[in-house]
Amino acid sequence: MLTCKKATHLMSAGLDRPLGPGERLSLRLHLIFCRGCRAFRSQIGWLRNISRGFVGRDDGPD
Repeated sequence: MLTCKKATHLMSAGLDRPLGPGERLSLRLHLIFCRGCRAFRSQIGWLRNISRGFVGRDDGPD
């Protein structure tokens, strides 16, 4: 089973690249049992959606 450190690394990597079948399976199994990593997954998804709102936005000084 994955450690939380490895699971969070895979979740972060999964935002940038497709995870392989073995990585996805290991991560799914870990998330079944780990409430903290499920919360992390939710939070990084939320942060990604929020940060997309700032892309292209120009609030800097003129």
